[in-house]
Amino acid sequence: MTEKPNIPTVLDDSLIAALNGISTATLTHQLQMRGIRSTFMSNLKPLHPDKRMVGRARTLRYVALREDQQPRLAGGLNAQKRAVEAIKPGDVLVIEARGVPDAGTIGDIFATRLSVLGGVGIVTDGALRDTPAIADIGVPVYHQASHGATYGRQHMPFADDEPVTCAGVFVMPGDVIVGDAEGAVVIPAALVGEVVRDSLVQEERETFALEKVAAGQPTLDLFPLAKERLPEFEAWKAAKETQK
Repeated sequence: MTEKPNIPTVLDDSLIAALNGISTATLTHQLQMRGIRSTFMSNLKPLHPDKRMVGRARTLRYVALREDQQPRLAGGLNAQKRAVEAIKPGDVLVIEARGVPDAGTIGDIFATRLSVLGGVGIVTDGALRDTPAIADIGVPVYHQASHGATYGRQHMPFADDEPVTCAGVFVMPGDVIVGDAEGAVVIPAALVGEVVRDSLVQEERETFALEKVAAGQPTLDLFPLAKERLPEFEAWKAAKETQK
C-alpha cells in the first residue's frame, strides 16, 4: 500500500530519546502554556504501565452501526484493514470509537500485524478484543475497556488517516503520541521541537524543587521557581553536570 503524502514525519532519534524521558504531565502542561488545553486523552488505561510509547499518529475512525450500510463499509479492504496495513515503523494507531466500551475495536491478529510492520503503539477510546493475547504481543496499548465482541456489534470502520477525536482529543495524522503509566498525550507535529526543549527545562527545575522540598524547604518560591532562586538552581545544575 502507498502512504498518503500529507502525513508529516517530525520525529528523529534525539527527539524520541528525549520524549521517552519526559512525563505526559509535563508535556500536557507545556501544551496548556501554549493555549492548547485538550491534549491528554481522558479515561484511558495503559495495558503495560511499565512501558513508554512515542510515535507518529496514524488514525482509524469508526462510526455507529447502521445495518443497511454495514456490508458496504465493513466488507473487503475496509478502513480498519487499510489503517493497519499502512502502518510504518514508529507509527501509533489511534482509533476513534466514540467512547463505546462494549465492542472491540482491534484484536490480536491486527495488533500482531501492526507489531510486525514496526508499529509502536495502539490507542483506542473503545474496547480491545483478545486483551490477554494483545498484552502478550508487548506493544504499548491505551484503551478504555475490554470486550469479547467484534466491532460489528456497535461499529462500522469508516475512515483511515483522517483527523479523528479520540478520548476527547483532536488528533491529526502525523501528530506525535506519547504514553507513560499515567496515560497518553497528543503533541501537534509543528510544536514537538519547542515542547521538548521547554519540557526538559521544566523537569530539571522540578527535580531541583523536589529535592529541596524533600529536604524540608517550603514550596513557596520553589514551585514555580522564583527568579530569586535561579542562581541557586544554576549552581545546583552545574554541580550535577560535574558529577556525570
